[in-house]
Amino acid sequence: MKKVSILFFAIFITSTIFAGGQKEEEPMTIAFLPVLDSLPFYIALHEGYFEEVGLHVKAVPVSSPVERDQLMQAGEIIGMLNELSSTALFNQFETLLRTVQIVRMPTDSSPVFRILASPQSGITSVRDLAGMEIGVSKNSVIEYLTDRILLAEGLKNSEIVVKSVPVIPERFQLLMSGQISAATLPDPLAQAAVAAGAIEVISDTSHPDYSMSVLSFSTEALNSRTSEIKDFMKAWNKAVGKLNENPNAYRTLFLEKIPVPPSVSDTFIIPPFASPGLPEKHQWDDVLNWLEEKGLITDRPSYSDSVGSL
Repeated sequence: MKKVSILFFAIFITSTIFAGGQKEEEPMTIAFLPVLDSLPFYIALHEGYFEEVGLHVKAVPVSSPVERDQLMQAGEIIGMLNELSSTALFNQFETLLRTVQIVRMPTDSSPVFRILASPQSGITSVRDLAGMEIGVSKNSVIEYLTDRILLAEGLKNSEIVVKSVPVIPERFQLLMSGQISAATLPDPLAQAAVAAGAIEVISDTSHPDYSMSVLSFSTEALNSRTSEIKDFMKAWNKAVGKLNENPNAYRTLFLEKIPVPPSVSDTFIIPPFASPGLPEKHQWDDVLNWLEEKGLITDRPSYSDSVGSL
């Protein structure tokens, strides 16, 4: 009996040590909107890059930035594809989130967002948008860049009128049916809207500093799961490198994972993704200025606490 007890104890200790040496079984839960910017995640999953570094990851699909941010607030996700305004709002009173990398920015030939007019609206220029409702996701990068681009193009604050339509496909439908005069949409949905008769008034290629998507993680996760998040970013950046080398190699996966209207599924060119890098301080400061102008923050979170590589 004594020998059995000793043997059981030895097995227990061995199994405990072995289990303690493994990476956490709890999956890394990352929230993604149904947008092109999430493609590297699915490439890394498809190619086994997460498995290579021993990670168990789970994409959490969300339909709007509001839903995404609610999941982060509730602690149901540890990371998300988001924007600087979201990070700033989270960090107004304490540092809850840190942006660790840029995902996409516009290039000369590849916009991230376009401001479009309804086919029925008669709008053809930025000046025509004065006083017209523009569908956006409120308090997000979409409203921010819409404001900043139109101000830079000569409109006054009083002439910019936005309507909250947080769900992207709904915004598309309202635009195309003429229920709103204009909307700001991401590609490839924006390109599909143009193919269906919407008018591209202006895109963020004209003012690229205002538009970017980023990856951010909760500071709690960054403190408790540091090595896992570093490994996640290695796998992500490996996927970005492969995608940028040969985007057409991933067209089938792109069409499977990202909502792309049939009208542009054959013609849409997958754009380049950003190399590892961070938003610059002047970009962060301008987002804070905008949030203050809108009365959305009273305390300015610091750049050094809110933005930083791993």
